[in-house]
Amino acid sequence: MSDIGRWKSRRSPDQPSAHVPEDDLPDAHLDEADAFSVGPRAHSTATALDSKVLVLNKLYMAVRVISAKRAFTMLARDLAEVITVNDGQYANYDFASWAELASFQRQFESDKHEWVRTVRVQIAVPRIIRLLGYDRLPAQGVKLNRRNLFARDRNQCQYCGKHFPTNELSIDHVLPRSQGGGDSWENLVCACIRCNARKGGRTPQEAHMRLVRKPVMPRRNPLIALRLGQDKYSSWKAFLDNAYWSVELK
Repeated sequence: MSDIGRWKSRRSPDQPSAHVPEDDLPDAHLDEADAFSVGPRAHSTATALDSKVLVLNKLYMAVRVISAKRAFTMLARDLAEVITVNDGQYANYDFASWAELASFQRQFESDKHEWVRTVRVQIAVPRIIRLLGYDRLPAQGVKLNRRNLFARDRNQCQYCGKHFPTNELSIDHVLPRSQGGGDSWENLVCACIRCNARKGGRTPQEAHMRLVRKPVMPRRNPLIALRLGQDKYSSWKAFLDNAYWSVELK
């Protein structure tokens, strides 16, 4: 384990955790946000605060993805702690310990983190936080909407196989509505304007067109799946790979 991995949280195991009101996850007003000043590196700091952080409940189960700005607010209010994953080992840090760890992170792992400048210190953006007083679970179901459909199909027309910008794609009913087709994961696919017009109100067989892949309901939120392909979110896999992931990306 690295030097950073040897650090221990300063929170006592017997210390009571603050209750997380339902409104604090994730829609409460974040009045502590002003504690994070933009400073000289305005652009980079603002970008870092927009980074995504995986939220676990008290039982270490994934419940939501939020911005780093909101994560820092919860940490500053002692509603959450930072979780790190190094070589399969988990470590827990309260906000004070995470801030003190910053100098070691800058020395040994500076390129592995995004950084936020506060009034007193530069602090690394955590990738995962754990809520200390919240043990609820997310609803089991991936929301059916255009954003998630485009993400599931990765902006690829499911008829010609080409990739397009979102504004050049449409949603096609595989079995047309005129033939009883409904709105479901199994009956909706991305299609470019040209292919959609060519297919018209026919089935793929009737239009002599073939689907690139069979449409199915994704096992996890498609936008989360896209993020898991990025190295900086690799630590999320420990909590998502074997879970039914249905959390909305906020």
